[in-house]
Amino acid sequence: MDFLAGSIQLLTVMALPFLLAVTLHEAGHALAAYRLGDPTAKLEGRLSLNPAVHIDPVGTIVIPLVAILANFPFLIGYAKPVMIQPRYFKNMRRDMVIVALAGPLGNLLVAIFFAIVLKVAISSGASPEGWLFQTAVWGVRLNCLFMVFNLLPIPPLDGAGVVEQFLPHDVAQSYRSIAPFGFFILMGIILVAQEVITVPTMLAAEGVLTLVGLA
Repeated sequence: MDFLAGSIQLLTVMALPFLLAVTLHEAGHALAAYRLGDPTAKLEGRLSLNPAVHIDPVGTIVIPLVAILANFPFLIGYAKPVMIQPRYFKNMRRDMVIVALAGPLGNLLVAIFFAIVLKVAISSGASPEGWLFQTAVWGVRLNCLFMVFNLLPIPPLDGAGVVEQFLPHDVAQSYRSIAPFGFFILMGIILVAQEVITVPTMLAAEGVLTLVGLA
């Protein structure tokens, strides 16, 4: 019962940060692509901050729930990927890099938002065990985690999308072919080399907190 109660408590403080993380991530991709000339995301209704248009039943609901209930080292999950049509871009390599980085940038902005909320909560004397305080803490942590995670150079993550643009065409195609195995590579990293993700995440979170005046 204690485990179940702890899982439910985690859900209450992690749900909002997680929803904002996946929503702003995909909305970031959609906005960047639209500003660079690709109308696809807008026509599909993805140029929106409404979480409902980005939710994937498995990636946004089932997998995160399983991760929490199974006491997984990380809260993992995803939203529906935004469709991009590079043929609309004037400078495809440059614009693909911008679109790829726009998702993690969205997570960074959400992390900064939650850091500001945390600062306000602290200055107003909110209890460290309270919902607002804990939600703000998880908001910083989760969004820094999503930013770092998505910047890993493993297809089909955003980091790989950036690296790919600097490779010769044939090499890029071979690199892209790893995508079907990306999930298993990521699981291997999580199980045997968590520091690859946790250390940059902690550094990013510390940087965000320092930025808003919380050492």
